[in-house]
Amino acid sequence: MKASGSKEKILTRIRKALDQKVPQPFSNIDNQSSIYTAPTEGAEMTFAKNFTGLGGQFMYCEDTAEMSQAIVELSKAKNWNQIACWDDNIIRLLDRKGLNNISTSHDKDIMKLADAGITLCEGLVARTGGILLSSSLNCGRSLSILPPVHIVVAFTSQIIPDLKDAFQLMKERYPAGLPSMINFATGPSRTADIEKTLVVGVHGPKEVFVFLVDEALDA
Repeated sequence: MKASGSKEKILTRIRKALDQKVPQPFSNIDNQSSIYTAPTEGAEMTFAKNFTGLGGQFMYCEDTAEMSQAIVELSKAKNWNQIACWDDNIIRLLDRKGLNNISTSHDKDIMKLADAGITLCEGLVARTGGILLSSSLNCGRSLSILPPVHIVVAFTSQIIPDLKDAFQLMKERYPAGLPSMINFATGPSRTADIEKTLVVGVHGPKEVFVFLVDEALDA
């Protein structure tokens, strides 16, 4: 009974405290306006600047033909033996350029052996330089993180200003329910957990490329 009485006293004090109105010290705060300064340059330039500042590698392409040719040349320069890709349109574009070392296997052990993985994305966030990915993309959860190099094919129409716009985009794109995984990839994977020494590529790719194309993907 004594314990019950002490509990009731505590609850009574809590109820009284909740009934007392506490004046807000900063009642005139503007919660609607953005706290960030509006960029003075275009969205493409803003994204490219922030993305490369995070260690990413950026290339602008006028069309899908230029994009596919650039990926072929990158593959030759890097001496890649195998590239993992699950998007049929991208595979056809690269095949037309003579790239025949593409793997479409979904086996994780095989993906780990690939030199690079190519995926699309949900969008590009200009202010943060982040790549918006989700499990609803045809690359799933694994293709963007298992190979040591991640190549993202994106389009100028996919650039969004800020994080709040990214979340709004996802809500509108998936009205029945958000994907089980939403990820903002900001350049190569890095960690300083081990002896506070920065290590790149521990939890994901060591290199991230974004090929930004100024047209829709139409193979």
